Amino acid sequence: MYHEIYYFNLVPAAIVVLLLAIYSVEKLMLLTVFLTPLAINLQDLDGGLGLSLPTEPIIFGIMIIFLLKQLHRAEFDKKVLQHPITIAIFINLIWIAFTTITSEHPIVSIKFLISRLWFVISFYFMGTQLFQKYSNIKTFNWLYITSFIIIIIYTLYTHAGYGFDEKTANYVMSPFYNDHTVYGAMLAMFLPTIIFYTFNKKHSPSVKFVAISFLIIFIIALIFSYTRAAWLSLIIALLAYIVLLLKIKFRTILLIAGCITTVLLYYRTDIVMKLEKNRQDASKDFEKHIQSIANISTDASNLERLNRWSAAFRLFEERPIVGWGPGTYSFVYAPYQHANEKTIISTNMGDRGNAHSEYIGPLCESGVLGALTFIVIVLITIGTGFKLFYSIQEHELKMTVLVTLLGFITYVVHGVLNNFLDTDKASVPFWGFVAMLVAIDVYHKNKVAEENKI
Repeated sequence: MYHEIYYFNLVPAAIVVLLLAIYSVEKLMLLTVFLTPLAINLQDLDGGLGLSLPTEPIIFGIMIIFLLKQLHRAEFDKKVLQHPITIAIFINLIWIAFTTITSEHPIVSIKFLISRLWFVISFYFMGTQLFQKYSNIKTFNWLYITSFIIIIIYTLYTHAGYGFDEKTANYVMSPFYNDHTVYGAMLAMFLPTIIFYTFNKKHSPSVKFVAISFLIIFIIALIFSYTRAAWLSLIIALLAYIVLLLKIKFRTILLIAGCITTVLLYYRTDIVMKLEKNRQDASKDFEKHIQSIANISTDASNLERLNRWSAAFRLFEERPIVGWGPGTYSFVYAPYQHANEKTIISTNMGDRGNAHSEYIGPLCESGVLGALTFIVIVLITIGTGFKLFYSIQEHELKMTVLVTLLGFITYVVHGVLNNFLDTDKASVPFWGFVAMLVAIDVYHKNKVAEENKI
């Protein structure tokens, strides 16, 4: 301190992390979950990637520990390795690795691949082992939610200083969350879990009081996030809940979804003409803000998203098999914009983010198999959730499956309009939720949960 070398203040924290890595990786993973909402995002570092501190270096370390253990003694549970979701993840990772070799910017793609690996290994593969202990599912959720509440209160306090203005809602959660879209996505993702904890009759009055308080804060934050995609994702999750209550099979839902998609494609011209008549821009008035979701005439955010998607499809048409390389969209899309599609927030430098879709992004970056293999992961995960909900009898375990599945569905719906799986804020809960469903399928579905109280 005397010599103003302030970085040495991090040494005690680094020692704690190192000791946890040596003696209890499980506790280190849970610590990382708690730190994720609090982590600071550093953008535009060397090579075009950002870094989230302190979580991503810790997650990288957890991955290295896992790999070293497997090299020393490969004893990973074969039941997890043989699970359909795991097989789908392996195929997706193999294809990402292959398209990294053919990438337009190999260094960028290698960094993307390593980033994807540290999230998947740490919070899917190691997550399934963490969740062998059922109570760790609850601990995971509570740690993220409790830490997130701190950020929510900070955001609401800052936002109140601007009179809860719609424009300032885009950045008042900075530097913890890049913008209101990922912030709103995480609010929606954990809302079903908070509702379950609030109304679970087995909880003590003190836990119920905390859960009710958190639920109120979450709802207020969701309203003032002005995140239209998050609101839409919750509506779809509610419809999914109704479908589950009606015990409609997942294959039936896929068939209906396929029919609806076919009809929409057939009448796409008429639909676009209808949407073009909507000129309601984003507004502080919630009714008008909802109406602006379908505005593709004057709303800059919607128009820029369409511009990004159009550029992505042109990139895909040029390289449909292997794409341009994982993580390269922001480096290559600029020349593929058309002048008549650009907006006031478009850029010729290609320096303002990605393709704004978890499905269209991989399509242009890793070709048709890049998109399809990710979609397969999503569909198998949802299908597994449906199967578990219909087959499990024990109430709390059944409800855990329900809220995990609904939270996952909010993100995959949100992923149509945005993509955040290159960030710890979204990847930690996303792969964590997938790991929860797999762990329940492998370890818990045939027995009563070991613990029924938080």
